[in-house]
Amino acid sequence: MIEKARRIATEAHAGQKRKNSNEDYIVHPIRVAERLAAAGFGKEVVCAGYLHDVVEDTSVTQEDLEKEFGREVTALVAMHTEDKSKSWKERKQHTIDVVRSGSLEVKALIVADKLDNLQSIHNQLQAGEPVWDAFNAGYEHQKWYYTSVRDVMSENLDPELVPRYFDEYDRLVKKTFD
Repeated sequence: MIEKARRIATEAHAGQKRKNSNEDYIVHPIRVAERLAAAGFGKEVVCAGYLHDVVEDTSVTQEDLEKEFGREVTALVAMHTEDKSKSWKERKQHTIDVVRSGSLEVKALIVADKLDNLQSIHNQLQAGEPVWDAFNAGYEHQKWYYTSVRDVMSENLDPELVPRYFDEYDRLVKKTFD
């Protein structure tokens, strides 16, 4: 199941590049899935890590995912998928709200994704590259978004169940924006 998710994500994202980079897009979902696996999440969450952007950014539909992976994987991906018909602020507020109220698995998926994105941003900043102009929203909006996710990511979770990479996310938000 996990190999199938990786294969489908690789095929779906073929030819796509990361923002501000020549890096193949698929490296991002691979890192997200690997982080989830390393934190001990089950196959459904790891599959969602590989597939988290396919509905949003490719021709793959939720129906395709449900047929291939079942309801649980599809629900995780759906919770993470942004509605591109909405404004940037509305989409990001929705993600913050999902993180606030989501299950451990939903929070883990979204924070793993946001951590990988933030690591890319931080690496570009460290290299002295102009970063903020490439985004739909600049520094202040990005700061609001990433800090808001940080502020709600551990809400309603048993502290003993919080993945260690949540601490890494917190540290990187502070390094990047404070």
